[in-house]
Amino acid sequence: MNPEKVFDYSDESQAERFARKSKDSPFMIIGIIGLIGVCSYGAYQFKHRGKMSTSVFLMQLRVAAQGTVVAALTVGIGYSMAQRYLLKDEKKQ
Repeated sequence: MNPEKVFDYSDESQAERFARKSKDSPFMIIGIIGLIGVCSYGAYQFKHRGKMSTSVFLMQLRVAAQGTVVAALTVGIGYSMAQRYLLKDEKKQ
């Protein structure tokens, strides 16, 4: 292992870390944005929930938020697997 190529992650700021993580896995960022969107929508809809109890509303909101993140990460994994295994012959030519 070449010691010159080792990167010390303790020296990076939060903004640099976020930029590195977004380049490494952009679907994680999409999942976080989706989570924020679902939570914002849930906070807006909280006033208009009708006769639904608060605990049931929050449980449904949690499931929707988790589903959004899992869906984004699943699409990201599928995309990276397709690039790695299905489209590798096209890149060589």
